[in-house]
Amino acid sequence: MSDVSASLTASLWNTLAGDSAALTKLRFTGDGSLPAAFAVTDLAAAAIAAAALAIAELIHVRGHARPLVQVDRRLASFWFAASVRPIGWKVPGPWDPIAGDYRTSDGWIRLHTNAPHHRAAAEHVLGAHSSREAVADAVATWSKADLENAIVDAGGCAAQMRSIDEWRAHTQACAVAAEPVIHSIATERAAARDWPIPTARPLAGIRVLDLTRVLAGPVASRFLAGYGADVLRIDPPSWNEPGVVPETTLGKRCARLDLTHAHDRIRFETLLSEADVLLHGYRADALDRLGYDAAARARLRPGLIDASLNAYGWSGALRNRRGFDSLLQMSTGIADTGMRWKNADRPVPLPVQALDHATGYLMAAAVVRGITRCLISAQGTQAKLSLARTAQLLIDQGAGPTAPLFAAASAADVATDIERTPWGDARRLIVPVTIDCAPMRWDTPATELGSAEPRWL
Repeated sequence: MSDVSASLTASLWNTLAGDSAALTKLRFTGDGSLPAAFAVTDLAAAAIAAAALAIAELIHVRGHARPLVQVDRRLASFWFAASVRPIGWKVPGPWDPIAGDYRTSDGWIRLHTNAPHHRAAAEHVLGAHSSREAVADAVATWSKADLENAIVDAGGCAAQMRSIDEWRAHTQACAVAAEPVIHSIATERAAARDWPIPTARPLAGIRVLDLTRVLAGPVASRFLAGYGADVLRIDPPSWNEPGVVPETTLGKRCARLDLTHAHDRIRFETLLSEADVLLHGYRADALDRLGYDAAARARLRPGLIDASLNAYGWSGALRNRRGFDSLLQMSTGIADTGMRWKNADRPVPLPVQALDHATGYLMAAAVVRGITRCLISAQGTQAKLSLARTAQLLIDQGAGPTAPLFAAASAADVATDIERTPWGDARRLIVPVTIDCAPMRWDTPATELGSAEPRWL
């Protein structure tokens, strides 16, 4: 068992201002690590452990003995890839045909074109092409910095590949380095909450309004749903992400609202006024521009546990830039380090989208710590995280243990329960964490976006 997982968890738990006594009830199992230039398995185990410790502490605050928390490092690694195992059907591929890495005149760049409007922005700059080869020819005429700026200015998503040293010299890296991994502050007091916190389902009765998409935020709300939270996810009318919906909507209800329409804004404000937790993963200024800045959210729901994440951090010139895990790996030097580590001739990303998953579990940890704070002091919480800061955490950790874990999940790693999804039957990997007396389980299967009404049960 790697000591890195334990030490990294202790650091994260300290950032969350958790009681150090909780660490005495934490155990890790499993040896080995995913093959990578960085300690990806240790990050996976530590992030999941931090969220689980927060659940265990919540149970303890309600007067129960501290439960033992155990994290399986091997299963944690696999959950950072995919947990769903379809029976007789396939999850659609997550990547648009032209998304990916391309060589420019002076290096490499990654285009992220999975959303139609992001592809349109890239095509506005490069022209519409029917093949990756044609896109590659167009990209090759640009410098990486000029093409990144042009696509971003057009409303798209792209990231040039930098080395770690080049990233550290960037003003945005300096801004991000000054931010905590989890920035969490207490907000105003409100009426005391009377959540039941039953030992077996500690988050039962807690309403989570989830405005997050794609991966990091949905991982957070999936974790919360696994311990009983009532999670209502809200998406815009036309949004879809078929490559990850079966993975991330487990245990949730999913509805749609258009926050540019007056009627839907009223419904949203009603939902928020009755929520306990708000998760959002828009760019730093997006909700502000819709009229729902932090002050407005607090007025609608005093004592709200308000947790948000973004891509490039909450300070610095790039704080409002669109970004995704794969782009941050390019920007921060992770893909360049992987290329050198593997002696490859092109960018080498992490074997899993570790920035997304880790940030998601840490977001869940911050939410549960906020619930504990609210029970003790009736104060709300505002928490902020970013993929860039999680990337810095991984980079600072350096290389992990070199012993490999089993290369792939086997049939023995899959739970026997059948999940009846809209796409067909499926199974899930065995959960990577156990909390004595509080099993992680989901009350409903994964579901399609927009399949429920925007209301609380």
